[in-house]
Amino acid sequence: MNIELTVNGVRREFTIAPGETLLELLRRTGYKGVKKGCEAGDCGACAVLLDGRAVNSCLVLAAKVDGHTVITVEGLADDGTLAPLQEAFLDTGAVQCGYCTPGMLIAATDLLNRNPRPSEEEIKEGLSGNLCRCTGYVKQVEAVKLALTRMNGGNDA
Repeated sequence: MNIELTVNGVRREFTIAPGETLLELLRRTGYKGVKKGCEAGDCGACAVLLDGRAVNSCLVLAAKVDGHTVITVEGLADDGTLAPLQEAFLDTGAVQCGYCTPGMLIAATDLLNRNPRPSEEEIKEGLSGNLCRCTGYVKQVEAVKLALTRMNGGNDA
């Protein structure tokens, strides 16, 4: 079966197998920032923005995204310039081993798209669908808060 999908701003046609997930399609076609984790929707490593909302791509059949728009962690940067969230994750040391980072960035992007001034509790809730085995999530929360400060012209969020 063939589908059309816009990935990171580029409209593409893909041939998919019956039962293939969006995660499998993306990884098979070179989007390695989408991580294969639990494959049960529990860890958030495979998160992407589907039509602007974070979803676990391991739970979405590729056939269901025909005609839709997907943004992976690779698509958060703008012409090679890291997004404020990506910069903040680097600056605060929130990347550790890096395996959960793409999903965390996608979740944080989704949160800020829906709520441009979240409280610390809302940030924690927004990141809660992402499993990180390296940290206590403190650095990731700090990164989102730093990005908010920078995005608001240096004023606290």
